[in-house]
Amino acid sequence: MKLLLQRVNQASVTVDNEVIGEIQCGLLVLAGFGVQDHPALPETDMWSALIRKMLDLRIFPDGQGKMNLGLRDYGGELLLVPQFTLYADCRKGKRPSFTDAAPPEVAQKLFDRLVCDAQTLLQKKVSTGRFGAEMYVQLTNWGPVTIELCGNAPGGQNSHARQQLHPDRR
Repeated sequence: MKLLLQRVNQASVTVDNEVIGEIQCGLLVLAGFGVQDHPALPETDMWSALIRKMLDLRIFPDGQGKMNLGLRDYGGELLLVPQFTLYADCRKGKRPSFTDAAPPEVAQKLFDRLVCDAQTLLQKKVSTGRFGAEMYVQLTNWGPVTIELCGNAPGGQNSHARQQLHPDRR
């Protein structure tokens, strides 16, 4: 699972000329799932640790203007957008390969569960994009602050030099 967090002043998702998800100050998170992610992923420690990290990462300003607050402490909103292209492999040629992305039927179930679990922890409605749709995402990145969080399912491999989140590093 890969999550690309963007701290925003506002963000929205439009499908077929209709705004289907919209937030003011908070996080726009692009969420992708890889072939190593399996339907039981939500039952792992890594899954819950990654969601907590997303909601509690201290990237919002406190009263002194320092990045000291997580989304929950700050009271911000969350917009989750499914994004299989986070698993693009551009090592060969000029056309990205998406064979590292999870099959749509697996990814959609994982995305739906991510929305549900984030909503439960955030204790407020989470706005979303639409899985499988051609979406137009608009945002005003605040900072800008953009951070990638990656987690691997047990036995999965991450061949890129990225920080991996492990349950014991919360």
